Amino acid sequence: MGLTLDGKTGVIFGVANQRSIAWACARSLADAGMRLAVTYANERLEKGVRELAAELKGSIVLPCDVTKPDQIDAVMDSVKREFGGLDSVIHAVAFAKREELEGDFFHTSKEGYMLAHEVSAYSLTEITRKALPLMEGREGSIVTLTYLGGERVIKNYNVMGIAKAALEASVRYLAADIGPRGLRVNAISAGPIRTLSAAGVSGFKSMLDHIAETAPLRRNVTAEEVGDTCLFLCSQHSRGITGSIVYVDAGYHVMGV
Repeated sequence: MGLTLDGKTGVIFGVANQRSIAWACARSLADAGMRLAVTYANERLEKGVRELAAELKGSIVLPCDVTKPDQIDAVMDSVKREFGGLDSVIHAVAFAKREELEGDFFHTSKEGYMLAHEVSAYSLTEITRKALPLMEGREGSIVTLTYLGGERVIKNYNVMGIAKAALEASVRYLAADIGPRGLRVNAISAGPIRTLSAAGVSGFKSMLDHIAETAPLRRNVTAEEVGDTCLFLCSQHSRGITGSIVYVDAGYHVMGV
């Protein structure tokens, strides 16, 4: 795309493995010259994330369970110490219990509902608040990942759809809050992609097949296409865009019955 982010810094939350959309975002940003802090959620993921991050020049790797405020604080402290400041935040974190992603939505447990919202939606607000001191005066960009299930009923997406709706509303409110500081917040609504988290959605393969048959481009999208859109949203080429949902779904979102 010819975009350069030389001298820019970023932190990316949500890398799980090489198939993660978060990893595709990391690759696009790093290839454009951005130095990255990459987080992993738990010890089980640490080894794989460290091996991936070794491919990113100048990157650092940090633990961060977004349900633990002290770990978010530690990430920001490390970024300040290593980078001095922060130009971009990529929020690619989402979670719901597997049993909540099938059957009727009204069976959702209170515990499952609150957990999905804490991880998938509230964490964006908390991370933004704690990143602001590092982003002051840098005309930076915050990007999160959402899905069409936040706007429409998608079978078996259930509580994650409700959490994504909250996430998208958060994008708008945060954009209004931090816009006067010269900072932007946007979301990418990606079409379904085979990732670790997608494996938890019952009937996922049928969803892929349906979109390939129905979307205007008659295909599914790739993680790399989402990564390149993330690159655009973190660059000065998107400096007039904030509070928006950018669809990378082969056009599926425009289709009716």
